[in-house]
Amino acid sequence: MFNINIKRPQNATFPPPILPEDILPRLETLNRVFKSLKTPNSYILITSPENRRYFSGFIASDPMISESSGCLLIGQNKRYLLSDSRYVLAAAAEAPAFEFVLVNSSWGKVLDKILGPKDILWFEPLYLSVASYGDFTQNLKAKIRPLPLDLDDLRIVKSPKEVDLIKKALAITEEAIGLLFDSFVPGWTEAEAAFFLDTNFRALGGEGAAFETIVATGPNAALPHAIPSDRVIEAGEAVVIDCGARYQGYAADCTRTLIYGEPKDWQKEIYRTVREAQTLAIADLSPKVSGAMVDRIARDHIAKAGYGEFFNHSLGHGVGLAVHENPRLAFNDNRALPVGAVVTVEPGIYLPDKGGVRLEQLVLITESGALVLNEDDHFYDF
Repeated sequence: MFNINIKRPQNATFPPPILPEDILPRLETLNRVFKSLKTPNSYILITSPENRRYFSGFIASDPMISESSGCLLIGQNKRYLLSDSRYVLAAAAEAPAFEFVLVNSSWGKVLDKILGPKDILWFEPLYLSVASYGDFTQNLKAKIRPLPLDLDDLRIVKSPKEVDLIKKALAITEEAIGLLFDSFVPGWTEAEAAFFLDTNFRALGGEGAAFETIVATGPNAALPHAIPSDRVIEAGEAVVIDCGARYQGYAADCTRTLIYGEPKDWQKEIYRTVREAQTLAIADLSPKVSGAMVDRIARDHIAKAGYGEFFNHSLGHGVGLAVHENPRLAFNDNRALPVGAVVTVEPGIYLPDKGGVRLEQLVLITESGALVLNEDDHFYDF
C-alpha cells in the first residue's frame, strides 16, 4: 500500500515576500523605460502576473488565461492597482505603494476614466489577449501601443534577498527529493511519487509546487515533459524527477535521474555523457559569455558522444518569480549573462522507446564565474 511520509516544519510562517522597501527601487527601474519611450503622458499597463507581483507586491494569481486578478497602471508620477472587489483587502496589505481602483465594468471602460485622449497606454504584448485589446480599442480615447521592450528583462538580475528566497525554495525541493529516495518502495507509480513530492513541498514550508512535477520512468523518461502516469516504477529503470517548490513567490527547479537496481551499460553511458556536459557548461558560465555559447558547449559534447539528435531542448533558463524566465541558455540568446542572474543547467539525452537522463543544477552568475546553489550532490559516478 502506498504510504506518504510527511515531515512537518516547526513554526513555519509565510510573510509577504515583497516589502515596500523592496518595491520602490524596482519602480525606479521603470524610469529607464519611460525615458526610452521618449513620449510624454505615457502610462505602462502591467498584466503579467509575475511583473505585477514584482513591481507592487500584489500576490494574487490569475486562475485562467481568460481571467485576471488585476493589473498595474503606472505613470511617471502615478501608480494604480486595478482589481475587483475580491482583492480590496489583499491589495491594501500587499501593495501599499499603489492606489486601488475598483473594476466593476470592462477594463477598457475603467482605464478610460483614468486616461485622457492625449495619454499613451503602453502594454505588454506577450500578456494581453486579443479580447482585451479589442476592449481597449473600443473604449479608450488614449492611444494604445505595444511596449518595444520586455519588462521581464528587468527581473533578470536578482537581489541578494531574491537569491536567498530561491535558495530556500531549492532547499525544500532537495529535502523532498531526499525523502522520496529514502521512502521509495517497489510498487509505487509515477503519479504516487509525484504526489509524494508535491505534498512534502507544503509540509516542509513551501507554498506548493512551482510547476507540474515530472516523474517519468522507463520509456516515459524519453519524454522531456512527461506527465506522471499510473505506470509502476520497475527495478533497473531510469526515473527522471523534475520538480521545484515555491517559497514566498520564488521558484526552484531541480532534476535528478535515479536508477533503482543495477543500471544497464547504455544507461551508464548516457548518464555519464549528460553529467560531463553539465560540468563543462557550468565551468564556462561567467558574465563574459552568452547563453548561446554555453548551450553550444554542452550540445557539442553530447554530439561528439553520438547523441546530438537526442538532446532536443535548450540547456537552461532563468528562474525567479517565474520558473521559466530570461535569460535563456539557448542557441538564440546571444546576450552576455549578467551578474546576479540565476539559471538552470539541464542537459539531457532521450532515447525513444528506451528511456532518458536529465540532470539539472541551479546556478548563480557571479563576478568570478558561477556558483552552484544546490546543496544536494546526488550524482552517480559511472
